[in-house]
Amino acid sequence: MCFHTHYAVKGRLGRVLVVEDEELIRKPLCLHLRQGGYEVVETTNGEEAITQLSTGDNPLMVDTILCDIRMPRIDGKEAIRYFRSHYPTVPIVVFTGYPDAQLAVSLLKLGVSDYLVKPVSQQELLDVIASSVEKHRILRVKFP
Repeated sequence: MCFHTHYAVKGRLGRVLVVEDEELIRKPLCLHLRQGGYEVVETTNGEEAITQLSTGDNPLMVDTILCDIRMPRIDGKEAIRYFRSHYPTVPIVVFTGYPDAQLAVSLLKLGVSDYLVKPVSQQELLDVIASSVEKHRILRVKFP
């Protein structure tokens, strides 16, 4: 049983902030998430994501952040540090084209909840995001 088939809030499964600089990766990724029932906010780098969260209508309504690591301006690690310090209950899923065990360990120490290596299947993406959104829902209930 997948969470994404059972968890709905106000007609959507959850809101995902996607932080990915490569348009050829970001667009299909966002399409898969939208087809899976998620509301998606697209950003092209860490700086844009931070701006979106800090000036958006309600940053706490982001259920999960899907973040690339190697990006211009503010890279993924720096953005993750910001997300973790300002939005500690929002799960972060790293999405990277560079499988690196040391990087994965360092990101888990920063509080990343999952680590996906590109390319990823649509089903794996939806399963990981569903789990991440569910974690956030549980945390919001415990720590409103």
